[in-house]
Amino acid sequence: MRITATLMLVLMAAIFIATHRLLDLHPAWGYANAFAEAAMVGGLADWFAVTALFRHPLGIPIPHTAIIPENKDRIADTMAQFLRSNFLTPAVVARRMQGMNVAQAAGDFLVAPGTETRSRITGGAAELMAEILESLDPDRLGNQVRSGLAGQVAKIDVAPLVGRMLEGAIADKRHLPLMDGLIRWAGLTLEDNEETVRDIIRQRANAVLRWTGLDERISGSVLDGLYRLLAEVLVDPDHPLRGKIEEGLDKLASDLQTDPATRERVEELKRDLLENPAVAEWWMGVWERIRQSLIRRARDPESALGGEMRKGLAELGKALQDDPRLQSQINLFARRTAVGVATRYGDQIVQLVSETVKRWDATTVTNRIEGAVGRDLQFIRINGTLVGGLVGLTIHGLIEIF
Repeated sequence: MRITATLMLVLMAAIFIATHRLLDLHPAWGYANAFAEAAMVGGLADWFAVTALFRHPLGIPIPHTAIIPENKDRIADTMAQFLRSNFLTPAVVARRMQGMNVAQAAGDFLVAPGTETRSRITGGAAELMAEILESLDPDRLGNQVRSGLAGQVAKIDVAPLVGRMLEGAIADKRHLPLMDGLIRWAGLTLEDNEETVRDIIRQRANAVLRWTGLDERISGSVLDGLYRLLAEVLVDPDHPLRGKIEEGLDKLASDLQTDPATRERVEELKRDLLENPAVAEWWMGVWERIRQSLIRRARDPESALGGEMRKGLAELGKALQDDPRLQSQINLFARRTAVGVATRYGDQIVQLVSETVKRWDATTVTNRIEGAVGRDLQFIRINGTLVGGLVGLTIHGLIEIF
């Protein structure tokens, strides 16, 4: 556009020179000469005005030229103040946000983005999660998570909860498989430690029994009796020992809910477990395995983590689309957040704008503004040339008439 405006000015100069020699041949050449002369004046005047905004015309430091680079800092402050007064006021932000359905727009984007966009979102989120997990101190983070969990567990009154669970399990007969498993476990444990039991019986027997060999028969009888008792309890659902065990479980369930001493013992056991260094060390090992597993899954393109994240994002988007109440809550939160940001940080934002522009050198500011509006400014030169020519033509016509 600069070249076009300049060529038009050159054309007017050529017409002026050419028609100046033809003025005496015909009155019409006078009109053409007057048009070209006024067009040159208008084009040159507008060229000077446009050029003076950005630089010194022809490099000559004429006063009040190179206006933008000479007043860069003042322009920066003015722009910042304009932004603060007209855009970053709470009333303007609230009014603009009032007509925006941020939640539905987010839902539409999450439900039906393009394949590439969806992949970038999930991939970026997974990589961000991996980098966060890597950047954090594993020991410190693990301790913080453990402390948080321990704090929450410490607030829970465990005894009544366990008592109600046990009571419900007994009422629904869900304790029977556990009881059968314990009986089998007792039998296997006894079988694995037969020699230990025999040694204990022999040590308790007196010298006469050991001399006569009766200690072996007694230990064998004791073991046989224990095996038979466990077998009977296992196969007989109405065995008296089962009843005694169930009575004990019923009492335990009741005591856990109502007996202060039992509840205090459970709480003390809970506190001992939470403060036990072995439990802390165990948790740190568990946490480190979880952390490393999450990092590997986040970085693995074949992992199901990406699919799970895509599914989760799609479900979130569907909820944002279909739930007006959720939309209202999120939009209200977004509006309050935007207003709060404008209220609390508006001055800092405009200060950032002002300081950024001030840090630019004059050439950068000039080039950026000229690049944004320069095309329209060249139209000013073109229009100035044409309008100047028409004014000159009008004046010449009036002189000829009067």
